[in-house]
Amino acid sequence: MNDTTTRYFLELSYKGSAFHGWQLQQNAFTVQECMEKALSMLFRTPISIMGSGRTDTGVHAQVQVCHFDLVNESPGENFLKALNAILPKEISANRLRKVRPDANARFNAIKRSYFYRINFSKSPFLHEFSWHLFQRPDVEAMNQAAKVLFEYEDFECFSKVHTEVKHFRCTIHEAFWEQKEEELIFHITANRFLRGMVRTIVGTLIEIGFGLRPQDDMRRIIASKDRNQAGKAAPAKGLFLSQIEYSADIYLD
Repeated sequence: MNDTTTRYFLELSYKGSAFHGWQLQQNAFTVQECMEKALSMLFRTPISIMGSGRTDTGVHAQVQVCHFDLVNESPGENFLKALNAILPKEISANRLRKVRPDANARFNAIKRSYFYRINFSKSPFLHEFSWHLFQRPDVEAMNQAAKVLFEYEDFECFSKVHTEVKHFRCTIHEAFWEQKEEELIFHITANRFLRGMVRTIVGTLIEIGFGLRPQDDMRRIIASKDRNQAGKAAPAKGLFLSQIEYSADIYLD
């Protein structure tokens, strides 16, 4: 009998402060390690996964997608309930979908979206999930500076140094600040992101919002391709991976 391999996309949410990022590391507990252990325990066979992208230590995910394969086995209708019973409270498995055998959670992602949350009032409920600022920056100046991102594709200046990437090009589709009563939220969508990119963009825009940099400094920073020219990265706890977009034709259900 020939083996039958079926590929699945699994949608997750997790609280990033409990982990040293997504990707497997030696001597550090990561989301990927936790997921692989839980899936392997559930199916009683080694299961490896690939995520749509890496999130750094402390970064949260409303939506993360990973793929894994099952050989001669079906997940069963109680799969999510059984998996969530194994996973720690900081991770939830939310949706499972059958996909094409060649579908890849990382390489087939068309767009990825993040949001960054800032709050202005002390709150015990937001402390782990937002950056608390005591003063309000100039939102209009930050939104005008954010529009400059659409003029460029090379964002080496916002990337962590010594990263193993072939290039620093990204296509940014959306970047803007949303003002709420006691919150300020930055939304950004792109085809891909570099390590530390969103937090560094946020930190740079906040410096502009506080008048520590001129509004038109964004062009000089991006053109420099020098991380030292950009602002200090915003704290990880305010950043959330919020959406991954795929072409509909990769799904089989």
